[in-house]
Amino acid sequence: MKILFVASEAHPFIKTGGLGDVIGALPLSLKNLSNDVRVIIPNYKDIKEEIKSNLKYIDNFRVNVGWRNQYCGIFEYDYEGVKFYLIDNEYYFKRGGLYGYYDDGEKFAFFSRAVLEFLKHIQWTPDILHCNDWQTAMVPVLHKLEYIKEEKFRNIKTVLSIHNLFFKGMFSPQVLPELFGYDYEPFYNRSLEHNGAISFLKGGINYCDKVLTVSKTYAEEIKTPEYGEGLDGLLKHREYLLEGIVNGIDYKEYDPETDKYINFNYSFETIVNKELNKELLQKELNLTVNKDIPMIGLVSRLTHQKGCDLIIKVLDELLKEEVQVVILGTGDYIYEESFKSFKNKFKDKISVNIQFSNDLAHKIYAASDMFLMPSLFEPCGLGQLIALRYGSIPIVRETGGLKDTITPYNEYDESGNGFSFRNYSSEELLMISRYAINIFKDKNRWNKIIKSAMSSDNSWEKSAKEYMRVYNEI
Repeated sequence: MKILFVASEAHPFIKTGGLGDVIGALPLSLKNLSNDVRVIIPNYKDIKEEIKSNLKYIDNFRVNVGWRNQYCGIFEYDYEGVKFYLIDNEYYFKRGGLYGYYDDGEKFAFFSRAVLEFLKHIQWTPDILHCNDWQTAMVPVLHKLEYIKEEKFRNIKTVLSIHNLFFKGMFSPQVLPELFGYDYEPFYNRSLEHNGAISFLKGGINYCDKVLTVSKTYAEEIKTPEYGEGLDGLLKHREYLLEGIVNGIDYKEYDPETDKYINFNYSFETIVNKELNKELLQKELNLTVNKDIPMIGLVSRLTHQKGCDLIIKVLDELLKEEVQVVILGTGDYIYEESFKSFKNKFKDKISVNIQFSNDLAHKIYAASDMFLMPSLFEPCGLGQLIALRYGSIPIVRETGGLKDTITPYNEYDESGNGFSFRNYSSEELLMISRYAINIFKDKNRWNKIIKSAMSSDNSWEKSAKEYMRVYNEI
């Protein structure tokens, strides 16, 4: 099958979060299933220099953005056997960062049309155009309203993946004539109208052939007012096209047996090396060096969405237990300062690292006994999947991908790969954390949970097979 991924970022070129990780890993796994998979992204100024210097020029043409006639260059780069195309335009992309500019609507209107125009310039037609989030959600709209009339585009099917529904691509209704050359019909018939504005994401949901999101539970949650961001009615109406597929993680990057960032590599058979990593990290972070004290890790953006308010409410009580807490991340000032304040009271029991450090993150996954992730909402979640791989037992709230990937421990049949609680409640978080600490004391029980965690399959290969099923269906 021929598949073209359309996205605003991709690892290892440039990324701001989980979307970049998905677009870096999923196409490679689909290629390994004997598909012709390609990716198209903008040629940003901040793309890694070693990639920039090896780009191969392919073609250039003009793209209409409303009344504007803009230059569009195409470069090509081979990444592990997957062809990446980069759309070049200095006016839109020769600036720092990716998002947050006053003309983001115009920039991604250009990008969306450039993707479809580009297909006219190569002797290759995809079966599937797989778009991602609001930045590319107008591709299905343009395809259905215009391009499908041409022979080359007639049999292409469009898929839209929602990685985070919070960002809807909201702009003035004037963008329809100004950027797309349309009249106001898509606004008045409400296919793009949302709260008096134009929503690129709503347009994509209405015009694509399949809507995907990054976990089965999140696909259900976004059909409710609590999680639907005002689009729950539409998603409920289109639920026959809506499905969730859990993300995977890169098993080469996150592998305790080969991880170059950790001091002692290990598998379940050599789990004693995990304790050696723990003792080294305790020493490095000035915590009490004792392998029998349970260590709880937190590697996260420090925001309300990630449950930081719940953690702050329970930390005082939790740190009265025989336990250590290691925090790594940056985020909202109020949470950064609140976490720092615990250091004075619990000197050798908590380590607060307000920074981004890939090196320290890997060490925390490898050293910690438990991993805290009590999110308010979590479309998929990456932290709990990495934690499972490293035998760091997740403590999560049952939402989105956390609910799909963490099976609560059952002390009667000793099944499960983590601990979970249902309501967004500090009392429930404290209770389940104490329960996990208590189970930790029984090494036989704890090792069974570690074995279950480390044998969980969260590879991209597993997810890729699900994507192939969806592509074949449409």
